[in-house]
Amino acid sequence: MCLVLLGWRAHPEYRLIVAANRDEFFTRPTESLRNWDEVPGLLAGRDLGAAGPVPGTWLGLLPDRRRFATVTNVRRPGDFRPDARSRGALLMDFLRGDPAPERFVRGVSAAPDDHNGCNLVVSDLETLWWHSNRSDRTPRELSPGFHGVSNSALIGSLTLDGDVATGTDDPAWPKVRTGVRALAAVVAADPGAVDGYLAVLADRTPAAASELPDTGLDRPTERAASARFVNHPVHGTRCSTVLLVREDGSYVMTERTFARFGRHRATVSFDGRLDLPA
Repeated sequence: MCLVLLGWRAHPEYRLIVAANRDEFFTRPTESLRNWDEVPGLLAGRDLGAAGPVPGTWLGLLPDRRRFATVTNVRRPGDFRPDARSRGALLMDFLRGDPAPERFVRGVSAAPDDHNGCNLVVSDLETLWWHSNRSDRTPRELSPGFHGVSNSALIGSLTLDGDVATGTDDPAWPKVRTGVRALAAVVAADPGAVDGYLAVLADRTPAAASELPDTGLDRPTERAASARFVNHPVHGTRCSTVLLVREDGSYVMTERTFARFGRHRATVSFDGRLDLPA
């Protein structure tokens, strides 16, 4: 995923709200959101392009065990190691494992070089934790409110004055800053509106030239990648995912997939109920 927007205990009727875009090469083999035979009950897309005996994922929900996880790459082209363990497999470690979120992310933080750069967000729907293995900050429990993460080793959180702050001297990327505010606006107006969250994710407005991050891409590609929805012929938004978990335990998970140039391919949706902790 290249943009993950989160509403955590941000509305009295909703425990968790997620709106996320996965940006990836269109040639990378992928299966869309589905139930997995290998992990009964798991709802997730399948990344078939990473090495390993079991496919990984970029975002998944295991309702029976109340486990949610997602990951984004940290974009540093010169920092990539082809022999590093798959970040999608890291997500599967949490989804299939037993450690509580805090224990899991602290374990990951103790071995930062096991995986290429990433932001990891995990939850047991009682607590929500973020960690980046390319940040000098320790793992962080996210407080109730609105948060967003993209491909820098930062997470932005909405403040009381409407700013989106990272807690560091570095600003949130423009797509995170505008995306978090747009997510909060949908929650305030109609928190159950899946189409409203998909519209937030569909915004193709690039960042202003003065605000473009410098991650090693050429400037035209950097500009295309700065939008929430990346419209590019080689590497772009492959899917948009919305997850809504209500306080009564009911949930809906919707995924919209895309081909090159943002052409809509299909939309799938799953719903059910889980047993939420108080």
